[in-house]
Amino acid sequence: MRFGVLGTVTVWDGDGEPVRVPEVKVRALLADLLVHEGRPVSADRLIDDLWGDAPPGRPANALQAKVSQLRRALGRDRVVHQAPGYRLRVDAAAGDELDAELFRALVERARRESDPAARAALFGEALGLWRGPAFADFADEDFVRGAVRRLVEERLAAVEERASARLEVGEFAAVAGELAEVVALHPLRERLRGVQIRALYLAGRQSEALASYGEVR
Repeated sequence: MRFGVLGTVTVWDGDGEPVRVPEVKVRALLADLLVHEGRPVSADRLIDDLWGDAPPGRPANALQAKVSQLRRALGRDRVVHQAPGYRLRVDAAAGDELDAELFRALVERARRESDPAARAALFGEALGLWRGPAFADFADEDFVRGAVRRLVEERLAAVEERASARLEVGEFAAVAGELAEVVALHPLRERLRGVQIRALYLAGRQSEALASYGEVR
């Protein structure tokens, strides 16, 4: 079974088919458990995350009902009761995957690779796992914001390192063009800006390189 958070929260079965997780609160429970990547989350925390300032009359029972619905969707053994709450079982040894963990593993492989072309390819494979903004369907929820910030930072670092590797193999014009949109979204990110300026300069676009440099002086 594969779990995805690099985009909308999604689950695929062993055949690669999406698993239907019904009802928004049940999907929110799944997202909350995925934020914690297999670590237990207290029942009180889950109740607060799911209902906030408007909990149901019997919150513990309401949470148990959502846990039961999630177990029906994923399998009873997937949502484990572990005091003081619950955790999601993602077993890599049994072939389970969480796309965020796979992304990190590919990034680490890329950083150990000495050949720039191979390094760029591995970073590209890692970035290809992203289907959209992390936890896209719950991006406004407080319980995902810390995880989203960390993942955004990890993704930007991979973008920067892939661009640098591609410059080493002479892809100057392609990198300069592709970084324009990313820099527009993150104009104060110094390393990203530095890679863009270098790409522009090496692509023969010196005036644009100087203009980009002037924007951050």
